[in-house]
Amino acid sequence: MKKLFLGLMLLMVIHNYAQRTLVYCGQLVDVKQLSVLKEMTIVVQGKQIAEVQKGYLSPQQGDQVIDLKQRTVMPGLIDMHVHMEDETSPTRYIDGFTLNPADYAFKSVVFAERTLMAGFTSVRDLGGSGVNISLRNAIAKGMIKGPRVFTAGKAIGTTGGHADPTNNYRKDLMGDPGPANGVVNGVDDCRKAVRQRYKDGSDCIKITASGGVLSMAKSGENPQFTQEEIEAIVATAKDYGFKVAAHCHGAEAMKRAVLGGVNSIEHGTYMTEEVMELMKQKGTYLVPTITAGKSTADSAKKPGYYPEIVAAKALVVGNFIQGTFAKAYKAGVKIAFGTDAGVFSHGKNWMEFMYMHEAGMPMIEAIRAATLSAADLLGADQIGVIEKGKLADIVAVEGDPINDPKAMGNVKFVMKEGQVYKR
Repeated sequence: MKKLFLGLMLLMVIHNYAQRTLVYCGQLVDVKQLSVLKEMTIVVQGKQIAEVQKGYLSPQQGDQVIDLKQRTVMPGLIDMHVHMEDETSPTRYIDGFTLNPADYAFKSVVFAERTLMAGFTSVRDLGGSGVNISLRNAIAKGMIKGPRVFTAGKAIGTTGGHADPTNNYRKDLMGDPGPANGVVNGVDDCRKAVRQRYKDGSDCIKITASGGVLSMAKSGENPQFTQEEIEAIVATAKDYGFKVAAHCHGAEAMKRAVLGGVNSIEHGTYMTEEVMELMKQKGTYLVPTITAGKSTADSAKKPGYYPEIVAAKALVVGNFIQGTFAKAYKAGVKIAFGTDAGVFSHGKNWMEFMYMHEAGMPMIEAIRAATLSAADLLGADQIGVIEKGKLADIVAVEGDPINDPKAMGNVKFVMKEGQVYKR
């Protein structure tokens, strides 16, 4: 009886291992070769891609078939700049005094599922209160639906800088936040803040190297870290296996960040040719977030949507990002797709493709920026491409996105790690 039981168990294991899903692709975007392949089959076993073959393979007994012959299939999309805890609202600045961490957590669950259903199977969350770390864990455990999250936890800024959480508070509430709260001054604080992010469970580091648009502070572009501080952050980050993203609008802040060794410049609004050349030399990525620029400029035109100090910056800064992206792309700067979702409504991340295309980037390159290039910036070699041995992150859209960017907003199929979430 024992032998019979063990035999049955072995047969079950073999059957489960052999179970295959055949995904028939009418068009398959090859992001490595920048080409579109016709009539392909992706074979999925478990969480991984077992093989990719030309033509439509005949199913074997027990195989599941997913027919996407009328769709355009591509790797799961990756947004390299989101904020999953919150979303734009005219009450955003008062919400911090009326909402609890649990309120942000429940909101983030909604935003996470909406993002996944839009075809984004991975995101890099570049700053929140720490709820983003718990969100990542809950998704990874299968407790809720959402993209794979790589998070910076709390962003790091200087006193009064873009990531100082107490800007514009009244004096008795302002206090003097330090490295644990992501506020640093001097190289020792910088090292401590990176180590605190490690202790908190972050995946990467985000610094606010310049002023920002939505913070309650006067300048949106002034440099806010010294060269020595940035170098200390980058050196410490390397010790802990972190990559560093630098929020930057102003050129001087960008120059310091690139020379300091950061891995990506976020936004890059007032980037100069000098900075572009430095980025090419260092291999630094630009994550442009054009959608955020356009969205904040639009919202600033609505009376009372932003505080006056924010609206004044948004009306100016938001109009520059797309033009800067066009120049950087033509200059040969490496580009990774990122939107700053949360600054605008989650789930509309696809609009970035449209704006990148408008600025001169062919759609197939924009798709690569949101897959293979994004994975390279993350240092995640199991995602971003459809090939044997990679995780089965697969999405499909209706229409031809290579010729019509709006097709990216019409996602009909989403698979993450072999599990179908939208069909």
